[in-house]
Amino acid sequence: MTVPPVSRRERKKAATRRAIADAALQLFLEHGYDQVSIRDIADAADVSTTTVFKHFTGKEALVFDQDEDREAELVAAVRRRPAGRSILDALRQHVLDTWLPVAEHPQRAGFTGLVESTPALRAYAERMWTRHTDALSAAIADETGVAHDDLACVTLARFVLEIPALAGGREDRRAAVEEVFGILAHGWKPPAGATAARDA
Repeated sequence: MTVPPVSRRERKKAATRRAIADAALQLFLEHGYDQVSIRDIADAADVSTTTVFKHFTGKEALVFDQDEDREAELVAAVRRRPAGRSILDALRQHVLDTWLPVAEHPQRAGFTGLVESTPALRAYAERMWTRHTDALSAAIADETGVAHDDLACVTLARFVLEIPALAGGREDRRAAVEEVFGILAHGWKPPAGATAARDA
């Protein structure tokens, strides 16, 4: 399928949005979220405050500027997977392709610290992940022909979205992602020697 070319206007709009988000994150990391105003961000990005609000609903959205794109990509990973590929395998590949590069980004630690230390951002992130869970579980349910509130679909969506938190602190993140998807695919099994250690 041929993808229509992106217009000059759309490219310019995307570049402006990116510049605003980059300026905001830099200011937040340097000065703290609560110490930075929308005016500060607009000045740093060399745009008006009106332009900032044309692209973002508020300060929280500036931090999670790729929120909507990520949700759309998750849903697309399920709905547009190649013929013969399982939902679980499609999600596994999506996480490996999209999350691992983000996890290895030089600013990742600073970004995580910013979110965890700012109550407004933590609350926004929790609402965001709930919304992602709803959208992803609905896509899984549609593909399997069950109701949107099907517990198995909601559970799978929730665990897939928790993988960055579960694997983020591991030395080998790729192996951690593979292990979690292995558990989702085959069920949990006690670690080797666990029963023997208890019986000893």
